Amino acid sequence: MAEPLIEVRGLKTWFPVRSGVVSRITGHVRAVDGVDLTISQGETLGLVGESGCGKSTLGRSILRLVEPTAGEVYFRGKNILRLRRGGMRRIRREMAIIFQDPFASLDPRQTVGDILGEALDIHRLTSTRRGRAQRIAELLGLVGLSSDLAGRYPHEFSGGQRQRIGIARALAVEPLFIVCDEPISALDVSIQAQIINLLEHLQEQLHLTYLFIAHDLSVVKHISDRVAVMYVGKVVEVSPAGDLYRRPRHPYTGSLLSAIPIPDPRLERSRERIILKGDVASALDPPSGCRFRTRCFKAQPRCAESEPPLDTVNQGDHQAACYYPLA
Repeated sequence: MAEPLIEVRGLKTWFPVRSGVVSRITGHVRAVDGVDLTISQGETLGLVGESGCGKSTLGRSILRLVEPTAGEVYFRGKNILRLRRGGMRRIRREMAIIFQDPFASLDPRQTVGDILGEALDIHRLTSTRRGRAQRIAELLGLVGLSSDLAGRYPHEFSGGQRQRIGIARALAVEPLFIVCDEPISALDVSIQAQIINLLEHLQEQLHLTYLFIAHDLSVVKHISDRVAVMYVGKVVEVSPAGDLYRRPRHPYTGSLLSAIPIPDPRLERSRERIILKGDVASALDPPSGCRFRTRCFKAQPRCAESEPPLDTVNQGDHQAACYYPLA
C-alpha cells in the first residue's frame, strides 16, 4: 500500500443542541464520534452507511468545511487542524469537494466561466484574462464540455452537465484529494455511469485520491479500492472492496449487503436476508457499548458493557468493530 495521504485519528464533530429562552446547551449530536481512517495516495476509499450516520459530516470535517470538535487530521504528514488561516489557505489548493446536489451547489447568478474562474482568482492561479479564459476552457474540456458554454448560466444545463461543472470547479485548484459527497445520487440512472466513468478517468489522468461517499453499494464496489462502513458516527468496518463484499464480518455490513437485489430470481428467492429490528440509534443519546447492539441479532451482554475496538478480523487489512463477527 502507498504512503497515507490522509490520516484521521480520533476525529469527533459534535453539534450542540440548545433549548429554552436563554438558548442553553442541553446536549450534543455526535455526528462523528471518534473516527480513525487512512487514505493512501491514488486510492479511492468508499464510505457507506444509512442516511444520518455522519458520512458527509466526516468528509467535510476532513476538509475543515465543518470544524471538528476534537481529533487530528493529517494531510501529507501535517496536522491541518492546527493550521491558521494562512496555512490552511495553501492546503485548500490541494483539497476539494464535489457536492451532492448539482442544482443547489452552483450559484444561479454566475456564469459557468465565473463559477470556475472564482477559484482561479482567489488562489491567483492565472495572471492574465487570456490565461484565465484558457484555463476555464481546459477545465471544461477535462469534464467533456465545450468551451463555448462558459458564458451560460447553470439553469441552462441538465443535471448531468451541472455535475460535470461541479467536478470542473473541484479540479480548478489542481487538488490531490477530492471528497466526492454522493456525487451521483441526485442524477438519473442513465447519467450515473457516465459520471462514475469520468471520475475514474480523471483519477487515472490526474493521479487523484478520492473519499467517495455513497448509498449505492454496487457503485461503491465498482469504484472503490477499500470500503469503510459507518453507523451512528462510528466506522464499524474497513476492508478492501472485494473482501468486504465476499465476506462481511460486521453484522451491520452483512445486513446492508443482504438488501442488495440479485438479478437472478432463483438466487434472490433462495438467499437469506438479514432483517434488522428496532430503529437507528440516536446520535444525541447513543446506547452504551456497541451502538449497533440494539438492532443486532448477535448481541450479547458484553456488547452493552464496552465499545468494541476496530480490530483486524482476517489476515490482511480487514477490520471490524465487533466482539462476535460474522463467520
